[in-house]
Amino acid sequence: MFEQLYDVSEQTNVHFVGFITDRARYDFSIVFTNQFFGKPLVICMQTGKSTLFCLEDLSNLDDLQQAFLLQDPKAAEELQSFLMSRLPSLDVRDQY
Repeated sequence: MFEQLYDVSEQTNVHFVGFITDRARYDFSIVFTNQFFGKPLVICMQTGKSTLFCLEDLSNLDDLQQAFLLQDPKAAEELQSFLMSRLPSLDVRDQY
């Protein structure tokens, strides 16, 4: 037995992006949805790890490293820089 919390279908925009740096190759999909307070779902296509992130969330580099299992802090900085150009800014009021 289970209690259903939600069951929603929607048309979404999905961006598939891949890039390479001196340290690593990255393959991500970014799902832009109205669910989750408008935060995009960022999915690493290599590891399957995913998280909800908006521009403000990227200020915490430790969260980014932990979400995508990045051992190298410089690699986390590179990913942070890239995602800053792709993710929207959300006002706190929009989130809650």
